[in-house]
Amino acid sequence: MYVCPPKTARSHRTVPLPRMAVDAMKAHLRDFPADGLESWIFTAPQGGPVVYTHFMDGSWRPACAKAGIPKGTGPHALRHHYASLLIEHGESVKTVSERLGHTNAAMTLNIYTHLWPDSEERTRAAVDKAYAEQSADAQPQVDEAA
Repeated sequence: MYVCPPKTARSHRTVPLPRMAVDAMKAHLRDFPADGLESWIFTAPQGGPVVYTHFMDGSWRPACAKAGIPKGTGPHALRHHYASLLIEHGESVKTVSERLGHTNAAMTLNIYTHLWPDSEERTRAAVDKAYAEQSADAQPQVDEAA
């Protein structure tokens, strides 16, 4: 079987796994031990790497149907879900860009800018606070003799 190289140099990266993924990976490796550093973590029933079309037909589509996920939803949707979770929980564009392996933050913004929360209220509050502090320091002196 031919295994192609990664799409880009940035495809090789470290992505921190959440505890739930670490626990699931440990359980998987306990049940299906890898033979070494060069072996596959997820294998086809007959051994070797998982073939995309077999995975889609035999696992992905049936699991999506069972879970009520709309037909036509592919694994790439998980990538978008991951990005949206990071954004929703306050990660910076730089961090999201690095986790997704984008070439730069501009690429991430081109795709996901609509997901970052609008900060109108925060910007108003920042300016009001800055000038409220300045105005409190510079209150006009009232001449009580007048």
